[in-house]
Amino acid sequence: MNRYLEKFLSYLDIEKNYSPHTLLNYKLDLIEFIEFIEDKPLEKVEYNDFRRFLAQLRTRQFKPRTLARKLSSIRSLFKFLQREGHIKENPAILLMTPKLDKTLPNFLSEGEMTELIEAPKTGDKKAGQRDRAIFETLYSCGLRVSELVGLNVEHIDFIGNVIKVLGKGKKERIVPIGDSALKEIRAYLAHRPVKEGVKPGGSLREERAVFLNKNGKRLTDRSIRNIINKHILQTSIKNKVSPHVVRHSFATHLLNRGADLRSVQELLGHVNLSTTQIYTHITTERLKSVYDKAHPHA
Repeated sequence: MNRYLEKFLSYLDIEKNYSPHTLLNYKLDLIEFIEFIEDKPLEKVEYNDFRRFLAQLRTRQFKPRTLARKLSSIRSLFKFLQREGHIKENPAILLMTPKLDKTLPNFLSEGEMTELIEAPKTGDKKAGQRDRAIFETLYSCGLRVSELVGLNVEHIDFIGNVIKVLGKGKKERIVPIGDSALKEIRAYLAHRPVKEGVKPGGSLREERAVFLNKNGKRLTDRSIRNIINKHILQTSIKNKVSPHVVRHSFATHLLNRGADLRSVQELLGHVNLSTTQIYTHITTERLKSVYDKAHPHA
């Protein structure tokens, strides 16, 4: 079973271009299932094995979204095994995804977003200026946190006001970047610790990263979250803020100011328009404004 698992993960990595984070989730989910069936031969795995596994997961009170992800991992594995000829029939085809509640994404108001961006003190030419540049870039481009930490200096076109982003599935896209963000990035690049702590023969990738820690190495996803948590304490913002909340704010503010959904989809790097459509439910302020101006009895 583990041999098949490695082949499947290799397929997701090489052919599907899944991110390391996604690959790790698949691996952990599938190892959990393999341990549950106690090395039962693949050709003998039945639908009831999946039902027993799901029942065990429910006793651990996982959220529906987590259950859905684990079942999706199993379905993908068995679909792959059938296609490769390792099993004749796919018993996982009958697995049903738990019903997921539709939740609206959290976002900051324009005022709150400005407050967060201005929280870092730029008098600190290294950490403060870096953090201000991080917030400006996240908000200006609507990046995922993985896209932000993966950003290299050569990906920024300071003349054309665009950046090259490596998104999900290693798909590249070009995203506009505002003058405010470019200004803060320029100020940070003049003082960033490019070579501090970098060992001789260290990777060029680390040195070319835009955002670095105090040792001159590329920041991680967790580092960005810690930076936000640090500065949010200096603001009046009460809600929990993550890099994805900033991304949600980017999309919401664009739509509130009249951007069309297709353009926002392209900027966010969403494959399906349905993923972007959730933002249409949270732009009521713009709708109220249009209503008040246009309806004769408003």
